[in-house]
Amino acid sequence: MTNQHPAASLEDMIAAITKTFVIAHDQDSDEHLAQALVYNAGRLAWRMREQGVDTRHKSSVSDVVTQADHAAEEFIAGALKQLRPEDGVVGEEGTDHPSTSGRTWVVDPVDGTYNFTVGSDYWCAALALTEGDPATPERLILGAVHRPAMGYTWLGGPEIPTVRDGQGVAKLQDIDAGQLCLATYLHPTSLAKPERREAWTRVVDEFATLRMLGAASVDLASVADGSMGVWMQHSVADWDWLPGKALVEGAGGVGVKVEAAGVTWCVAGNARAVEQVTSALVRM
Repeated sequence: MTNQHPAASLEDMIAAITKTFVIAHDQDSDEHLAQALVYNAGRLAWRMREQGVDTRHKSSVSDVVTQADHAAEEFIAGALKQLRPEDGVVGEEGTDHPSTSGRTWVVDPVDGTYNFTVGSDYWCAALALTEGDPATPERLILGAVHRPAMGYTWLGGPEIPTVRDGQGVAKLQDIDAGQLCLATYLHPTSLAKPERREAWTRVVDEFATLRMLGAASVDLASVADGSMGVWMQHSVADWDWLPGKALVEGAGGVGVKVEAAGVTWCVAGNARAVEQVTSALVRM
């Protein structure tokens, strides 16, 4: 008997999972499909981590990618290619399938990969569906996020009331930043830049407390369901921004971009607190 190469085994496994998924979900609405995709991608990554995965560094020690990232993205992209063949797919790990429908699925197979690699449960699988260029979408249709450790799946969009595990979340009320928790992130290299550090600090000073936990889509989903107050970060990739932005807007909040300190900041939460954040960012 010839031993099968592990890579071939993984490819065969993904192909089999994708085939089964496509058969089960060929009549799904976009909303049901999005939830099923992130759920199954997150569970696939979870199982692979339990078995052990290789980790590779990208731009820095904290910017990493694993076999699980690639496998989960391959599963999502493969399923969408069969179920939504005219839609585009853009993924963090390199998928770039052009759209002929005008719609594009934006995929982050494992958001919070550094957390994922060190055994933390603060990570998720996330995606968004847009019309037009994802960088400047004409319409943000929906976002979906699955956090395997908690079993939570969020779905929502500007025209789709946000739910967590099928239950509607409370609408975000206008509350001052000083009564809320800020979920945020600032890389050490930005902390070393006075202008960016000072802009970030001005915002932090507006809040009751802050958390830096390292998975944007989990943070944003938590803003949408009220367990975090506001989220802010600069230079955010589309796949880190759009899924959670959709959830926040589906919960009655807002997501905006603002130029300050030489970079673009993304901010999401209730309208009043977001306005306070943007004012603090541009205040000199």
